[in-house]
Amino acid sequence: MKKPSIVYRCSACGHEEPKWLGRCPECGQWNTLVEARTSGRLEKDNTAFPVPLESIDPALGTRVLSGISELDRVLGGGFMRGSAILLGGEPGIGKSTLLLQTCAKLQAKGKALYVSGEESAAQIRMRAERTATLARHVEVFCSNDLHACLSVMDSVHPVITVVDSIQTIHSPEAGMVPGTPNQVKYCTQELVEWAKSHDSIVVLVAHVTKDGLIAGPKAAEHLVDAVLSIEQAEQALRVVRTSKNRFGSADELGFFVMGAKGLTELPDPSGIFMVRREGQLPAGIAIAMMHEGSRILPAEVQALAIPSKSGVMRVYSDRIDPLRVSRVAAVLEKQTKLDFSSQELYVNVAGGLRLTEPAVDLPLACALYSARTGQPLPKDAALAGELSLAGEVRPVGSMERRARTAIQLGFGRMVGPGAVLPGEESASRSWSAVGTLKETIRMLWSQATSLGGSK
Repeated sequence: MKKPSIVYRCSACGHEEPKWLGRCPECGQWNTLVEARTSGRLEKDNTAFPVPLESIDPALGTRVLSGISELDRVLGGGFMRGSAILLGGEPGIGKSTLLLQTCAKLQAKGKALYVSGEESAAQIRMRAERTATLARHVEVFCSNDLHACLSVMDSVHPVITVVDSIQTIHSPEAGMVPGTPNQVKYCTQELVEWAKSHDSIVVLVAHVTKDGLIAGPKAAEHLVDAVLSIEQAEQALRVVRTSKNRFGSADELGFFVMGAKGLTELPDPSGIFMVRREGQLPAGIAIAMMHEGSRILPAEVQALAIPSKSGVMRVYSDRIDPLRVSRVAAVLEKQTKLDFSSQELYVNVAGGLRLTEPAVDLPLACALYSARTGQPLPKDAALAGELSLAGEVRPVGSMERRARTAIQLGFGRMVGPGAVLPGEESASRSWSAVGTLKETIRMLWSQATSLGGSK
């Protein structure tokens, strides 16, 4: 244990001094140093001891189903007992609604505690009535004080606790202003320790910055077991994406539709990200077969190329990384001699899905080539593959699954890399193999003009 000692901590920035000062030397604020107790020198603790790894009961790692299959999919099969989860998203996107539905549908005996630092109990009750999530086992506590929240959690012993949001919770030990980096880190640490010691589940709602990142220190994301985010794809469609998961895949997606009665699961989103058309495809359209988590999803990549008024290439893309678009355009210009450096490039994904997988390189290149030349792709073709700077089509994972899914969706031809990743070799190959970008263009545009001319 540690012997407590007295320090003087700045209530504005958290800086500590061994004696009282009128002005904080760190932030320059006056009369902000207050007395606080902290730990002193270490003393020997005879009660602490390790346990053999083999002696730990595997049953302690059982999961608790949320009652929402799409959320369970993202979490890797449900909540792990003793885990802490951080959920971020834009204001009004559905974070509180999703977690209130989770509390009501949780597949476990025991109580669910909803701690709110932003809403009153009456507001939460009104939302529960609107979303049909009124349940006797759900209890509500409205407070911004961390110690009051921990006291209630000790008395209720909930299976799951939702804290909405972590930026509104504060402790006097970390300053008087909520939302500061010290406050967020300290409160997150305390709540994570409570979850581990009580074998309970704690879900922390987090604000996001204008760039879509979790607001506050990065340490908060390191402390929790999983980091989820809710994104708005298009109109009422919501995508729950995981960027960190200690107990499952970190690439899984969950799909929901926001309606008057809350969030509704969308178990088969395959038709959301494609546009059904009669006749030939317009120029600049390519179908990508993407591997998102455990799903294979078709996504329509749309590209438009117009002359730039300034004579310099500009890229406008919010669903595919603009740096990726610039790199693919540079490779395409090198391999086909088409001029992209004086063009304005607009790239979009139907349905608003954000694509980050390297397999989008090949369909993106074909969409840009089609937009630049005005020659549409064959309607029955789907693509997947990563491009190197030399114009080679590199292998991507799950090509056999991509090809099978493309055939099931009615595509007559799946175009992908000739090589496969180690461990995915198969006797038969159900897709058209290509080795380079030039070979891909020749295969898809057999009637097109030969490469080498400028346009």
